[in-house]
Amino acid sequence: MKNIPVLITTRQLPNPSPAISIVFPEVHLPHLPVIQHSINTQIQNALNQLLIDQNYYDPKLVELTVYYEIKTNERNLLSLTLVAYSFAGGAHGMTVVRALTFDTFTGKKYSLYDLMGSQDFEKPISDHIRKKIADWDVELLDPPFAEIRKDQDFYLADSSLVIYFQLYEITAYVWGFPYFPISLKDIERLIPGNSPLQRFVPFL
Repeated sequence: MKNIPVLITTRQLPNPSPAISIVFPEVHLPHLPVIQHSINTQIQNALNQLLIDQNYYDPKLVELTVYYEIKTNERNLLSLTLVAYSFAGGAHGMTVVRALTFDTFTGKKYSLYDLMGSQDFEKPISDHIRKKIADWDVELLDPPFAEIRKDQDFYLADSSLVIYFQLYEITAYVWGFPYFPISLKDIERLIPGNSPLQRFVPFL
């Protein structure tokens, strides 16, 4: 059971206008109905907050598109992103990406702090990011990137931890979303023995 992906179907909110499209995932765990309800409630709560943040209820809203992407769905972990683009006038619209990572056996939603434990993980992970910034010649806003937060945005993809930043968080709009994949093997010493990330650390 631990290696079987959970079934996910796509649900769509009624569209009040042709310029609004909102789809989101629904998890199906028929053998764990309480956990299924918990995960779906947390997804819907995150979606509702995202709609508020993206001016869904603003009469000036011109366009809104919301969709999701599944990043990891195996070994009792589900990592996904909710992506919302809205336009209410001006030079360009605004996109926000919210990532959610769940244990599909317990329903727990993990923050980066939950996965990495109480030890000092921010600096070593930030060092990896700074190296990638230098290697990729990423142009930073002022003040430049210093260190990730304990609750930094992230998702899991294959055997990598992907740290990312929202638009304007560390770079100009033209750079889009800065994504920094970090192999779990490279930070293995930082991962607590009881962390779900241990399930994804390559043995070789």
